[in-house]
Amino acid sequence: MDGGDEVLTAPAGPPQPLEWKFSQVFGERTAGEEVQEVDIISAIEFDKTGDHLATGDRGGRVVLFERTDTKDHAPRRYLERMDYPINRHPEFRYKTEFQSHEPEFDYLKSLEIEEKINKIRWCQTANGALFLLSTNDKAIKFWKVQEKKLKKVSEMNLDPQKTVGNGNMACSSNSNSPIPFLANGGSPDKSYNYLENDFSFPPGGLPSLRLPVVVTSQETNLVARCRKVYAHAHDYHINSISNNSDGETFISADDLRINLWNLEISDQSFNIVDVKPANMEDLTEVITSAEFHPTHCNMLAYSSSKGSIRLIDLRQSALCDSHAKLLEEPESPGSRSFFTEIIASISDIKFAKDGRYILSRDYMTLKLWDINMDSGPIATFQVHEYLRPKLCDLYENDSIFDKFECCLSGDGLRVATGSYSNLFRVFGCAPGSTEATTLEASKNPMRRQIQTPSRPSRSLSSITRVVRRGAETSGIDANGNAFDFTTKLLHLKWHPTENSIACAAANSLYMYYA
Repeated sequence: MDGGDEVLTAPAGPPQPLEWKFSQVFGERTAGEEVQEVDIISAIEFDKTGDHLATGDRGGRVVLFERTDTKDHAPRRYLERMDYPINRHPEFRYKTEFQSHEPEFDYLKSLEIEEKINKIRWCQTANGALFLLSTNDKAIKFWKVQEKKLKKVSEMNLDPQKTVGNGNMACSSNSNSPIPFLANGGSPDKSYNYLENDFSFPPGGLPSLRLPVVVTSQETNLVARCRKVYAHAHDYHINSISNNSDGETFISADDLRINLWNLEISDQSFNIVDVKPANMEDLTEVITSAEFHPTHCNMLAYSSSKGSIRLIDLRQSALCDSHAKLLEEPESPGSRSFFTEIIASISDIKFAKDGRYILSRDYMTLKLWDINMDSGPIATFQVHEYLRPKLCDLYENDSIFDKFECCLSGDGLRVATGSYSNLFRVFGCAPGSTEATTLEASKNPMRRQIQTPSRPSRSLSSITRVVRRGAETSGIDANGNAFDFTTKLLHLKWHPTENSIACAAANSLYMYYA
């Protein structure tokens, strides 16, 4: 019994804060190098296994990376050490890239359609091929990336001594004929040339026939092929796509509508959410993000510009205008200002792996929600509280409309999001955790860290949890003057199974592990 009690009490207490280390960088800028607009990364996504990573950029390109430190690629010396605890972290290498979208022009609306990749989502693999969805503002494309063996043309020269040609056969069948024939069917005597008069053989005839033969080599080449294009279904810019757990369908969302697609049918979709009012002057909120539940194929969530999250059940009705559950935080009295609705707008939502929790990101905070509790978020993490005095300036330069993404760790113990000056924040969300780390997207991610006394632990179940350490330990003054609002880390993803984060700083992809 004592032994059993020890096992039960052993995991008590929050996990220790992680110490993050630099792993890799792709597309690192040299000092003073100007970044081209088309090279700025606009989307990042791991596949479910974490063995592949995709990025999209403003130039419409999709770049794929593959993991190299798995057992299949590991040397024998490494495999022999697998029985011992070693510090192993994901390492990736460039795999391939392809042009997913091109700039277009809508002549009916006189509207330019950017090639920028807004979102990428991985689909289920099949027969060794990779499948993924990518979208710009108007069109979603379904891509298949597969290794194919190269076919080469091999010129085979027929040897006249080993192979009988047309002339040789003629000689053997007309052995008594005194007329000499050449191997190519010609005759040295012009009078016996049966071809047209304007054609003549060179002296001595032609060499033996060369037959081009196509052979399959052992060399392989990665080929990306667009299998489907899902277009003409959105009047407004697409802000989200999300795969369903059934492996057959996905959703796409714009400001006012969410459509449901079948992967194999590109010319038809079903409108499942429509928040467009009869009179557009009555419009009060728009859809900002949407995502399917990770395991329940009938459930999805979408966020709004008013800071609320709605869960809908596809089994209730074909058009899900009425939500199954509404998650929102009650507004504290007396706190309303001109910026209240702007900073409350949710820019991104993510389901936790088990589907029980939803993480949301608005301009100022990260919020963690329990889908079974609609009274408010179970935890709130302050990300930009120090910017509150500067909201007027941020509104003037449009920074207040920046859309930061968020992500959860595979074990659900931590959350992360980006900030300005290429910084990103990692918070612990386990009961009692006070972890709040500020990291910089550089080769020395911890250089902005300053040791501060640990804070008393707080319970996860508290409605509001304010964590200021992210700003205080950054080595930057409280009014944010040292921050560079032109360098912002909008996109980041947590590896699905390990403590590893990939984040985009302009055109550079940085990877860290703990």
